[in-house]
Amino acid sequence: MSAHKNINKVVLAYSGGLDTSVILKWLEEKYDCEVVTFTADLGQGAELEEAKLKAKSHGVKEIFIEDLKEDFVKNYVFPMFRANTLYEGKYLLGTAIARPLIAKRQIEIAQQVGADAVCHGATGKGNDQVRFELAYYGLDPDINVIAPWREWDLNSRSKLIEFAEKHQITITKDKRGEAPFSVDANLLHTSSEGKLLEDPATECPEDVFQRTISPENAPDKSTYLDVSFSKGDPVAINGEELSPSNLLTRLNEIGGKNGIGRLDFVENRSIGMKSRGVYETPGGTILLEAHRGIEQITLDREACHLKDQIMPRYAELIYNGFWFSPERRMLQALIDESQKNVSGDVRIKVYKGNVSVVGRSSTKSLYSLEHVTFEEDSVYNQMDAEGFIKINALRLRLAQKD
Repeated sequence: MSAHKNINKVVLAYSGGLDTSVILKWLEEKYDCEVVTFTADLGQGAELEEAKLKAKSHGVKEIFIEDLKEDFVKNYVFPMFRANTLYEGKYLLGTAIARPLIAKRQIEIAQQVGADAVCHGATGKGNDQVRFELAYYGLDPDINVIAPWREWDLNSRSKLIEFAEKHQITITKDKRGEAPFSVDANLLHTSSEGKLLEDPATECPEDVFQRTISPENAPDKSTYLDVSFSKGDPVAINGEELSPSNLLTRLNEIGGKNGIGRLDFVENRSIGMKSRGVYETPGGTILLEAHRGIEQITLDREACHLKDQIMPRYAELIYNGFWFSPERRMLQALIDESQKNVSGDVRIKVYKGNVSVVGRSSTKSLYSLEHVTFEEDSVYNQMDAEGFIKINALRLRLAQKD
């Protein structure tokens, strides 16, 4: 039984799919409350007008559908990429980075319409329940949170469909058959889980991939592009200035056509179990390589090494749902400070699933040809290295004495 009482109005994160349509009706029955729906356009490619029509057909009076693509890329994706963020060395956090923005708008809408609670459709086994709810409480500590998958007894696909039929909820033909792959998508990535992917020994079938062609079928000719950065963020491709969402869209197109950004990964969920996901992050994979390329010539050595040391911690905070935590904000301030001179151009080569940096230039470059050349120079005294080596070797030499 739920501990919630006196719930009059709920803001539901609503996709228009089977699960959230069932949740909408269940909320009305369970809590005898008004439901406000919120659908965020984060570049997932879904038909949002259809979600609006479905909400209307269920009698919803207040329907919020918002285009958040620019906000998503500018204020969530780009700050994360300034840190070269990878979870467990592989995952570009495409699902995790979207949750705080959705939660933030839910809370803002709840305050706007005078709602008592917010509701999400995440299951009790996954990471998203944690991410949504930590964000909710981080923004409004007194908000009521409803998580139907932890409360109801509709714990099988057949029960969901039975409930939908009883309440005349439209069920598309594909939803009546075998349970599909669980898919999450936004402008940064797509994620697929479930069905045969639950066996980590089974190769992912080609038809799971939505944004990328296979590297084997990618063009036999390399594609070159120039990515321009200003203070750590990409601002132009091949000299054309683009908004954050348009820039990431362009990189996705280039990466998708060249088989870039596929990942078959078994990760450690925040709640303790391992899960397998198949991810496609074509534009993000190019962006990560390009950003590291411009940092190579503009970032001080120790600043670079410190960033690399804190990155796994920063990645864990995002993965585990702590975007709005004080420690994430502290790390972000450090990361952003490091990016003040990370500006310039990076030449990228993509070919059959591979991304390579092949050139870098910047007016802020720390690279000195005079110092590094193998030819004769007048700026570096090679004898200085002897004292440097002996000072660093002193403790090693002392440790070897009897």
